[in-house]
Amino acid sequence: MKIKNLLLFIIGSTIILSSCGQSLTGNVSLKTDLDTLSYALGSDVANSLKQMSLEEINYDAFVKGMTDVFEEKELKLYAEKTKMFIQQYFTKMQEQKHNKNLKEGRAFLEENKKKEGIFVTESGLQYGIITEGTGISPVPTDTVVAHYHGTLIDGTVFDSSVGKDGPIPTFPLNKVIPGWTEGLQLMKVGAKYKFYIPTEIAYGKNVRPGGKIEPNMALVFEVELIEVKKGPANTEN
Repeated sequence: MKIKNLLLFIIGSTIILSSCGQSLTGNVSLKTDLDTLSYALGSDVANSLKQMSLEEINYDAFVKGMTDVFEEKELKLYAEKTKMFIQQYFTKMQEQKHNKNLKEGRAFLEENKKKEGIFVTESGLQYGIITEGTGISPVPTDTVVAHYHGTLIDGTVFDSSVGKDGPIPTFPLNKVIPGWTEGLQLMKVGAKYKFYIPTEIAYGKNVRPGGKIEPNMALVFEVELIEVKKGPANTEN
């Protein structure tokens, strides 16, 4: 949620909470539509803040800021300065998080490349061979059929085709992240590799908001190459 929309939610929550005259702490019974709406607005604001990577908040200061507005008390921060501070705070927080992800990913890869059986390419892609294949290798203009299991460097699973019903994923090799495009060309049909992909050839900062993958994260994939369909990337799957 954008900052201005978040502020509108907070203002709306304040109106309802002030009219209820209830404490924000302790047990709350949702006996009326107003009670339910108040709780829904509160949880929605909290979810929005968490999606912006805010993990904690000073509840007393938060409520004080809202009530000061509606009780028309002198504000400690005026409107223009408030918006500027919020924007600057979240920008700084995101930069710190992105830098932390970058440093952690680089440290992980630096240690990982020392392990036996790990190969490193010129781009920084690291891979280990779980099972070698005997079939053909794809080129970027091919379409590949492959199972995959993707995790963060701490082992958190963010996506996997393994164990799912339905057809095995099929995709043009030149339409995936560069680490995949490069790595799958090293494989032959029937092979299973484990890729350790630096953020520079993964998603970088271009990630889906609210997803498990954060900007500047290194990623780990186990990939099994099932089939190569030769020809242009738009070949019928």
